[in-house]
Amino acid sequence: MTIFDLLDSAQIVAYWTELSQHEAPYPCEELFPTNKKRGLDLKWLKGAKGLPIVLKTSAFDAAAIPRGRIGFEKLSAEMPYFKESMYIDEELRQELNIVLETGNRAYIDSVMTRVFDDEVQLLRSARVSRERMRMMALTTGVISMANNGQSFTYDYGVPNNHKVTVGTSWSNHASSDPIKDINDGMELIFDETGVKPKRAMCDNTTWRHLRANEGIANDIYARRDRVGHITDSMLKEYIADMCDGLVIYVNAKKYKDESGTATQFMPADTFVLFPEGMLGNTWFGTTPAESDLMSGAAANVSITDTGVAVVTAKKIDPVQVETIVSMICLPSFEEADKIYIIDTTA
Repeated sequence: MTIFDLLDSAQIVAYWTELSQHEAPYPCEELFPTNKKRGLDLKWLKGAKGLPIVLKTSAFDAAAIPRGRIGFEKLSAEMPYFKESMYIDEELRQELNIVLETGNRAYIDSVMTRVFDDEVQLLRSARVSRERMRMMALTTGVISMANNGQSFTYDYGVPNNHKVTVGTSWSNHASSDPIKDINDGMELIFDETGVKPKRAMCDNTTWRHLRANEGIANDIYARRDRVGHITDSMLKEYIADMCDGLVIYVNAKKYKDESGTATQFMPADTFVLFPEGMLGNTWFGTTPAESDLMSGAAANVSITDTGVAVVTAKKIDPVQVETIVSMICLPSFEEADKIYIIDTTA
């Protein structure tokens, strides 16, 4: 038995599949479920203003008046390519050889578990990259990335009047009126599209401002005939009552960016309204590893998470095992016209 027998792409994928089942899903994995196509190009139809148009009246025995297929805009983009690798170097390989010589299966498994934990960091990073793109789309209407000499910008065309700044900052707990700001946004989206937002997302800072708002607090106290601490459940129940059943998700999840800086997925002082159901898809393209290496003997290739390629390859000088994780990925955003982004700082 060698290190090449213990560490191949199929075993890494199996380990990741088992591990990821016990990790909490990211919120946008539901909003933008995964799908796959071949190649790099992504084309989709974005629904324009969603109000139905009346059928025209007609005389009997008259030819029907043709209607153009209006209300949709075809968008296209080239999906970005992500790729990174990790090595089992000669020094670590020698340490593993010592472990293998013991023949102690439990000892070998415990050491290999630590190795696999390192290897799946690449797959976890791929998952983070997908969520970051989806959250950029949802909270700004634009995906913008720059790293490793590459830059990508994708504008989903969220209407300008669906991106607003409040008149009074929500941090002004005495004078701001968040309930009015939220209802104004819900009514605007309904007036323009015929669909009323039923869900919302905000960051912890924005949620704290809502909980500290004096008008909201006084109304909750009056309804409950009590004074005291306002809990999260009380506030969510109040907003749902005042805003037509709106359900709010407070997104406090973070990731480390390319520089290693801890960053929130949800931008601070941002409140986003969006409708029920899917907002788009997370599309995968076909990576070079999948299209060119799976049928050959040059490397060992497995696919996970719909379209993420995991490659393990032997290197002879220096003697190493290289693991490469790659994906071609970009969200589509068919419901971009139906979201409402509130900057809560005046």
